[in-house]
Amino acid sequence: MTEHFLGGAGIAEALGVSRHAVQKWRTRYPGDSSHPFPEPDVEVDGLPGWRAERVDEIIAWRRGLPGRGAGGGRPSAARQEYLKAAGARGLDRDEALRALRTFLDEFPEMTEPEVCAWLVEKFRG
Repeated sequence: MTEHFLGGAGIAEALGVSRHAVQKWRTRYPGDSSHPFPEPDVEVDGLPGWRAERVDEIIAWRRGLPGRGAGGGRPSAARQEYLKAAGARGLDRDEALRALRTFLDEFPEMTEPEVCAWLVEKFRG
C-alpha cells in the first residue's frame, strides 16, 4: 500500500504560508533549538515529508513561535504603534492586521515586534 506524505509545499498550503516560510522555520528551528520544528516522518531523496495527520501538530508549533503569543487581549506596544502608523497611511485596522499577518508569514525568522518596528520604520522612511 502506498503512503502519502506532505512535503514543504503541502505543509505551506495547509498553513496558508509560502514554501519559503516552511524552509526558513526548518532552518531557524532545528531539532536542537528551544522550539524545534516538528521532524519529518520520512525523507526521500533529501526532501522531507510529514503525514497529513500531523498538520495540527505543526499548526500548534507555529502558534508557539516566540513573539506570536496566544492572541486576544490587549495588543503589544509594538503592535499598537504599528496600527497607529498604518492608520496614518490610510489602512483600516483589518487591512493593517492582514498586512501584518502576511509579513509574519513571509518573514518567519522575525518576531511580531520586529516586523512591527520594521514596518513602522518603512512607513516613516
